[in-house]
Parts: sequence; structure tokens; C-alpha cells
Amino acid sequence: MSPLLQARDVAKSFGRTLALRGASVTVGAGEVVAITGPSGSGKSTLLHCLAGIVVPDAGEIHYGGTRLDELDEDTRTRLRREAFGIVFQFGGLVPELTAAENVAVALMFGGLGRAEASAAALDWLKRVGAGDCAPLRPGDLSGGQAQRVALARALAPAPKVVFADEPTGALDSVAGEEVLGLLLGAAREHGTTVVLVTHDNRIAAFADREVVVRDGAVSEVPAVTR
Repeated sequence: MSPLLQARDVAKSFGRTLALRGASVTVGAGEVVAITGPSGSGKSTLLHCLAGIVVPDAGEIHYGGTRLDELDEDTRTRLRREAFGIVFQFGGLVPELTAAENVAVALMFGGLGRAEASAAALDWLKRVGAGDCAPLRPGDLSGGQAQRVALARALAPAPKVVFADEPTGALDSVAGEEVLGLLLGAAREHGTTVVLVTHDNRIAAFADREVVVRDGAVSEVPAVTR
């Protein structure tokens, strides 16, 4: 499996708090990797560095043949729009837009016209079981519905990588497993790489491989289980 993402000896501090200290990880194309670890271990910071959201203080982040940490903010933002899909714990939907508009905007950023983007948004909402949510704004959605909409928004532009930061953390176990099943099913169908952060061992068990972060360092990388 060819490497798609790599973090090499990454360090990151926030003020006096050391979040990462020499963390290294490699993610293969089409792989589903779960980043786990205790609260405050640095797992979300590692994901944000891999996604180009946060620039490390030291070390390197590679995406394909691109040195991600050396790109300026505008270039990283453009790369995220073109190649990455991101799902956060609480959805991160734009509150003023309907569910359909939230998904369509992501497609329009990629160059689709309004009509085509709107049609594709409705199709993706139906795929993730949120078709009835299309006219609703985020404030009218349940947690599970909001995550389904966020999932449709992340997957609709056909990203190379989906980053999911505690995507089921705000959901009950049934809704969480449903959302995760939709994410991984769509990803495996399209060969999309998935990097997800979770503190839940049941969620991590769905991944191909688990990367454990403790005290800001990758302390264990168990063998691929499937």
C-alpha cells in the first residue's frame, strides 16, 4: 500500500502546553486509520496537522508529493477544498444555511454551478439517510441528523482523504455506529482514505489499523487486522 499521508517527527505546542513531541505516522492510500489515545494526548492535534489545519512547530507533513507544512494558508485551504473532506464532532455546519445548502456550498467551492451542486447535494443527503433534512437549518436537526449532513458535505466533493475528529462523540451508540458505518461504507466504495480520531474502542475496531497517541507521541502502531 503506497503512502499517501506522512507525519515525520512532528512537534506542536500551544503556549506552554506541548501537544505533540516527535510524532510520526504513515497512512496508506485507501486505508482507514483510527487515531486513539487518552484525552489531551495530542490525537486531535495530530489529525489537524495531517489535514493542514494546524502547522507544526517542527517536523514534516507530506501529502502525496507535497510538503504540506511548507504551504501558505491560502494554498492549504485550496488543497483542503479540493482533496480533503473534514467531519468534526459537532458537525460544524453553517447555521444560516439549510442542510442542502451546506452540502451544495462545498460543491460550488469545487467549481460546480448552483443547479448542479443543489441536485448533487440532495442526492448525497438521500445516500446518508438525511433526505428529509434538506430544507432544515442546523438548529432544527438532531445530533445524528447534523452528523449525517456533515458526512454528506464531506463526501460529496469526492475527496481523496476524509478526516473525522470524534465524528460520533456527541451521538448515542446506535446513532454513532450508523454514522460511522455510512462513512466507512462510502469511503471503501470509492477508495477514499479515512483518518479518524476517537476515544471509543468500539469505533476504533471498525478501522483497518489503530495508531495510539500518548503524551504527544505515537507510542504504538498495532498490525493491520483486516
